[in-house]
Amino acid sequence: MKRNLALAFFTTFLLLGCADTHQLMRAPGSTFSLSKDASAYVAVPTDGRYGQTIYSSSGALTAQAIAAAFAPYLNKIIVAVKTETLEAAQQSAKDGKFTYLLYSQILHWEDRATEWSGKPDVASIKVSLIRIDTGEIIDSAVIGGKSGWATLGGDRPEHLLPKPLADYASTIFRQ
Repeated sequence: MKRNLALAFFTTFLLLGCADTHQLMRAPGSTFSLSKDASAYVAVPTDGRYGQTIYSSSGALTAQAIAAAFAPYLNKIIVAVKTETLEAAQQSAKDGKFTYLLYSQILHWEDRATEWSGKPDVASIKVSLIRIDTGEIIDSAVIGGKSGWATLGGDRPEHLLPKPLADYASTIFRQ
């Protein structure tokens, strides 16, 4: 009996250690709704870094993940070809006659060899939704994730973003 209980406990511990965790933090009280006829320009954030390590292409991967999350809800969505400042991204969106700008910042990006170091991969971004006609930030969220302990070597920080980004996009279009 004790052996079965110990085996069940170990199996539960192992399965829970394999699971990624995700976070979506949004300011309460948003009272807007987006139309599917709207369009969005997705800015490419500056690549993430951790200490002295710069994670090349992490900005482009982040922008692609944002575009994929919002694509089912918008008539048109385009990802920028390069990193731009907020002002430059707003101008690009205005020139392209987009309704919204999705502007993000990588807050934390850490790609670890979790399977042998025990340290999880981490990704955290801030996404701001900006109306192009007024320049107003109508919503923002901090989205992140942390990999599970037993990743079997396949996880990377960008794999932690699609689920919470999809949840965020769906909450905006559910209103």
